Amino acid sequence: MQPDIISVNLSLKQREKICTLLHTLLASTYALYLKTQNYHWNVTGPQFQTFHLMFQGQYEELAEAIDEIAERIRALGYFPTGSFESFSKISLIKGEKGRPKALEMIQCLLSDHETLVQYLREHLPFVEKEEDGATADFINKRLATHEKTAWMLRSTLT
Repeated sequence: MQPDIISVNLSLKQREKICTLLHTLLASTYALYLKTQNYHWNVTGPQFQTFHLMFQGQYEELAEAIDEIAERIRALGYFPTGSFESFSKISLIKGEKGRPKALEMIQCLLSDHETLVQYLREHLPFVEKEEDGATADFINKRLATHEKTAWMLRSTLT
């Protein structure tokens, strides 16, 4: 599907590259959302209540982020992908087999948030170079959120 013709002072090539980055972020955020919600449903152990509520707060934040990422793609004139098949091909976040124990869940989510921090840090300079301030601001906010969540998860393990 062809992108919308819009006038936002970004070329079609610039928008395409930025939206490719955003599609990877969308797929990865969706995968992390699904994993976090699964952990919310399936966590057990002496810290059940604490982890159950923590995971709920995290997946609720991720649900909002998914919508915001998709809307940013639309604002740039592209159509966000929305299928499990396409998400699984481009997501940086991978599922695991079985049901990890509670602290393994924390470690896994920590690793996933750190993966997204690295991805966003790596690609932020490109977006800034393309002079897409709105997307750069958005990425900075996502970066700060993933860094904070990683810090909280890391602190839970120590």
